[in-house]
Amino acid sequence: MVLEFLGADREVTGSCHYVMFGDINVLVDCGMEQGPDLYVNQSIPVNASLIDYVFVTHAHIDHSGLLPLLYNHGFRGKVFATKATTDLCSIMLKDSAHIQEFEAEWKNRKARRAGKPEITPMYDINDAMGVMEHFVACEYNDVINVCEGLEVRFVDAGHLLGSSSIEMWITEEGITKKLLFSGDIGNGNRPLIKNPVYVDEADYVIMESTYGNRVHDTPPDYAIELAKIMNMTFTRGGNLVIPAFSVGRTQEMLYFMRRIKTEGLLPEFQNFEVYVDSPLSVEATNVFNENVSDCFNEDALELVKQGINPIRFEGLRVSVTSDDSKMINFDSKPKVILSASGMCEAGRIRHHLKHNLWRSDSTVLFVGYQVPGTLGYNLLNGASKVRLFGEEIEVKANIVNLPGISGHADMNNLTKWLGGLKTPPKKVFVVHGEESAAVSFAEHIKNEFGYDSYAPYSGDMFDLITGQCIQEGSHELVEKKTKGTFKATSTVFDRLVIAGERLMSVIRKCQGMANKDLAKFADQINALCEKWDR
Repeated sequence: MVLEFLGADREVTGSCHYVMFGDINVLVDCGMEQGPDLYVNQSIPVNASLIDYVFVTHAHIDHSGLLPLLYNHGFRGKVFATKATTDLCSIMLKDSAHIQEFEAEWKNRKARRAGKPEITPMYDINDAMGVMEHFVACEYNDVINVCEGLEVRFVDAGHLLGSSSIEMWITEEGITKKLLFSGDIGNGNRPLIKNPVYVDEADYVIMESTYGNRVHDTPPDYAIELAKIMNMTFTRGGNLVIPAFSVGRTQEMLYFMRRIKTEGLLPEFQNFEVYVDSPLSVEATNVFNENVSDCFNEDALELVKQGINPIRFEGLRVSVTSDDSKMINFDSKPKVILSASGMCEAGRIRHHLKHNLWRSDSTVLFVGYQVPGTLGYNLLNGASKVRLFGEEIEVKANIVNLPGISGHADMNNLTKWLGGLKTPPKKVFVVHGEESAAVSFAEHIKNEFGYDSYAPYSGDMFDLITGQCIQEGSHELVEKKTKGTFKATSTVFDRLVIAGERLMSVIRKCQGMANKDLAKFADQINALCEKWDR
């Protein structure tokens, strides 16, 4: 019975944890790294086709984004997630696949001109659609008997629609240990979604620390603060551009915009228009509307009961096609533009930045965490010039950060969540935070509760029976990096090698089958080899 840390260890993105007991292999999250990495990540220790189950805490790409790649590499197990997370992954993973395909096509055009070899995308739409067929949608708070020796329960983490902490009971040779994976913990008192649920006991806690060394400012009334920024921008005749994550943050901003309209907080520009320029955001908003009863908090439900949609209002416009998107920047009327991605690394937001960053009358408003090294982080930290689509853009727009709007709990609320435990855990592992935040929060846990706490490196492995470290991970810095969590298919030959590895894992699973079936399988393999052995 072991737990190995693979991703988002002393880093913020790319969450992935490996659990093994008996002959069962489990992943908790399978996320994509976003922005620069600090440490080399350990590879998944078994072939993808040997993974039996994946449990997804929530739909954000840094927790789910490599599931199609896992499928591409042979995974055919089950993926457990809440119903809302399943719905969101269905659109987000397909969107991510389109991005992978688009970027590969763009790079290959350059490669062909330079006479360089072409690449294949990390994964494609078929991989995204394929892995979705393996999802099992779960209800909050139900104890699910996954297989012999494994039970899990999803409880609301208050971070995103459908987000969860996962309680996991593992039994091996008569010994049961309980693991608690926090997922990303919400800060509480959020619009639309519920507050985090507290869990009262666990042997091992694996918890996030995004803001483990920071305390958020006292939350302002966001609608009032947002109205002030809008008034300042519109008075100058500029646009308010908001890079926002398509899932979660966009819907919260719409909630505040509706309040500004209905409460008359911006009388000078009462008829302002808001453009949501992201097909993914539009689809995600529909998912929000479909999961009202399970996920909305009491205030949002009360509005629904009154016949009021909490995230719709007069003047809301959506852009789906690229032509719709282009027309936004030909309209000279001051407006709000909500577009993805939230860290400005991809998507339509980069086009809107190109058209607005050089304008001293416009404002770019950040409302979410920015990973160091991303374009969003650079803008927020005073970049005077940026490069977009091969063109250098001078930054003259007003760059604003609205503090306190965060989907992640700060140090105080992380402490409060951990304080929900009624009995001391055997160990607390602190993950999903920059190194300074993770190490600092691990030390804070020791001082506050007296718990044994540790910020693991990728590759650290622990025996869950004894609690002892049985393998130390690499401390190798990313500059020496040769591969990530597991290798993307960069050539068609790589795909062939991966297919061969999957075949071997299937063969191993055949042990104990009837001799007649084994012989038939062997004949089929040999026939295939005869055809291709040249």
